[in-house]
Amino acid sequence: MKYIVLVGDGMAGRPIKKLGNKTCLQKARTPNMDFIAVNGVAGSLKSIPEGLAPGSDVANLSIFGYNPSKYFSGRAPIEAVYRGISLGPKDVAFRCNLVTLEFRNSKNNDKTLMEDYSAGHISTKEAGSMIRHINNKLGNKDICFYPGMSYRHLMVWKNGKHRMKCTPPHDIPGKIIADYLPSGEGGRVLRMLMEQSRDLLLSHPVNRKRIQQGLPPANSLWFWGQGRRLSIPLFRKKYGLRGAVISAVDLIKGLGLCAGFDILNVKGATGYLDTNYTGKARTALNALKKFDIIYLHVEAPDEAGHIGDIKAKIQAIEDFDSKVVGTVLKGLQKTGDCSILLVPDHATPISVKSHTAEAVPFAIYRSGDHKVQEATTGIKSFSENICRAKNALSFEQGYKLMDYFIKK
Repeated sequence: MKYIVLVGDGMAGRPIKKLGNKTCLQKARTPNMDFIAVNGVAGSLKSIPEGLAPGSDVANLSIFGYNPSKYFSGRAPIEAVYRGISLGPKDVAFRCNLVTLEFRNSKNNDKTLMEDYSAGHISTKEAGSMIRHINNKLGNKDICFYPGMSYRHLMVWKNGKHRMKCTPPHDIPGKIIADYLPSGEGGRVLRMLMEQSRDLLLSHPVNRKRIQQGLPPANSLWFWGQGRRLSIPLFRKKYGLRGAVISAVDLIKGLGLCAGFDILNVKGATGYLDTNYTGKARTALNALKKFDIIYLHVEAPDEAGHIGDIKAKIQAIEDFDSKVVGTVLKGLQKTGDCSILLVPDHATPISVKSHTAEAVPFAIYRSGDHKVQEATTGIKSFSENICRAKNALSFEQGYKLMDYFIKK
């Protein structure tokens, strides 16, 4: 038996009045996901344990089969693994976004707004140039900045502080930043770096050009997701399977590496709405010849949720259905027995523009002799309604879903 996990990041949501009180997932045309739900076993998944923030880090750790309450140490150290950044036992990694702040004719934080958590989804080339400039000016023997993809970067603080409160910038669009700046032990150091970064970034040639073109400038750093290095058991020792990850996002690739998965990079995978959906699916199908399990992650629905764009989120869900799920289902007709797990990692409701912790639907479809035996009756489509179905499975401890998926 081969296994493939299809994760539509942030695909779930909440009812929207403009959509007749339907969610984007319910409104979207998703015949392939519906096929999996109708012809397989479906249920609800609580991917975010009580007491932990609803992030893709925690949620995907659950889906991989690891208890976040036991293992989670922060988002940034997971991304650092993929970037090949070695952390000492007392080093702290921080996620370092390039953001666009609106200063309202003043640089006082009591008037400054979070205008764009991604600086207009700045390109990797533009962002890399600025982060290297920041490292030359603000880096030292204890603090180092590392370029990543688009707006997503890292900072490592050797022997640093990590017991502080930091807020993800995508949680505060349009809000005054004063109440969300890093606070607690070590917070002053981070606030100082953020303030120092502003003049350095605004004067950078990349930003001068972006302003001339009418594009949002990346005019500040923003720190969050801090933690020390992650250590989890290898997936192949836990389940006896060799796996590979397909994603455009450093976080998911880092989780895969921590679990002992190979990383398969796909040309044109952007982590945004223009990602190469079909290329990811074809890569997954080809990889099943070599690997036992493939973890395929698509970021686009989550990005649309963060910007509050209903049309874009529906389109991202439909693209995920037709170009990823549809391609996989068609391709598996030529493959032996295979199990598919379809799941959002968490909800990213349009009304909230951020992650939330409610249960999300999942569906499992097994080809061959298993498919009829496991069918869940009464399910008509893949949507949040599955979470309320009387005969659906329920995993309150989300990390146990992987046990069911593989060992059932």
